[in-house]
Order: sequence, then structure tokens, then C-alpha cells
Amino acid sequence: MAPGITTQEINKEIFKFIKSQGATPSFLGYGGFPGSACISVNEEVIHGIPGKRLIREGDIVSIDVGAIKNGWQGDCCGTFPAGEISEEAKRLIEVTRQSFFEGIKYAKAGNRISDISHAIQEYVESFGYSLVREYVGHGIGKEMHEAPEVPNFGAPGHGPRLVKGMTIAVEPMVIVGDKAVRVLDNDWTVVTVDGSLSAHYENTIAITDGEPEILTMAEDI
Repeated sequence: MAPGITTQEINKEIFKFIKSQGATPSFLGYGGFPGSACISVNEEVIHGIPGKRLIREGDIVSIDVGAIKNGWQGDCCGTFPAGEISEEAKRLIEVTRQSFFEGIKYAKAGNRISDISHAIQEYVESFGYSLVREYVGHGIGKEMHEAPEVPNFGAPGHGPRLVKGMTIAVEPMVIVGDKAVRVLDNDWTVVTVDGSLSAHYENTIAITDGEPEILTMAEDI
């Protein structure tokens, strides 16, 4: 991602692309949210509202996008570097992304939701990072947020059993520092209390007879 663009400019391009594909931005107006994407920068964990904020060299930018097509929902997110970023920021992005793939190794029929959760937590914490507790992944289908919840932490062997045909959004939210977060006065944007960097990675997956099928994929930009 090239520095020098505002978060609102990114949002406008996302809106145009979703519409060009015959889909509808599912975030726009959802609970009153004003953007087609949640765009969260640096210490912003999730739900960043697009606006005049300028993306600067060294920033990391989490772009969370949802769309509806033919009545079905999709949800994905990736965290991207703006120009040259610190080695810590690079590692954070890589660990966050890989933790998703570590988790979905257990996204198989017969396993339980917390088997995914535990694998994510074990991987992330092995690097000394923290996981957000207050916000989790979710079931997804005709609605954006459906049962079951998919936490990014917890002991294995708990929660609903995975069955063929389930679709869930798995989304690790990882923090360099302490896990504590707070919501800004705009009632949307969640930030780290200690101001440390955060990254977010998410895809929608389907449970099958074998390996899970990834229905969305956050690509590099």
C-alpha cells in the first residue's frame, strides 16, 4: 500500500469495486456504520471509521470488508504495510496471518470450535503477543453475524461441534503489547489501551468432508 492516501479514499475504492461485482457492501449502514469497510491504522484494532486520516510511511492498515451477493454474506480482513515498516510490524502481520492458517487446520467435521481457538492462541502467544478477548469470529450465512461465536483463545474440546456445511469467519486480532482494549468516543473504533500495534486477519471458510474451503482470501495490495 502506497502512503499518502486517506482512509476515506480507500473506502470509496472498495465501495466501487464491490458494486462492480454485482454485490452490496454489507458494512455500510450496519448498525449505523458509515463506511463500506472498517479501516483501522496502527493501534486501532477493529472498526476504524474511514475519514480524513492520511496513511503515512510505516503505518500498518487493517482493512475489513464484507459483501452480500445473491443473498449470501462474505467477510474478510487483512493488515497491510504502508511503504517500509518496522521489523516488529512485519512480524506482527506475518504471525497474525499465519495464526489463521494454524487455526483452520482444526476446522474439520467432528472437531469443536475451541480446537480452532486453542491452535490460534497457542501459536500467537508463542511469539509473546496478545489476543483480543472481547471480540471474536462468528458464524456467517444469510446474516453477517450468526452463531456460533469463534473465539481466538481457550482450551480445546469445547463449544459446538463442527459439521459439514457450516460457514464461519475465523479472525485473529493480535496485539504486540497488553490485550486490553477500549472503544473510542465514536462508539465504533476499538484501540489498544497501551497504544501498541495491532493486526487483524480474517477469512470466511466452509466446513467440508475433508479440509476446510476458504471462501474469501485477503490478498496483498
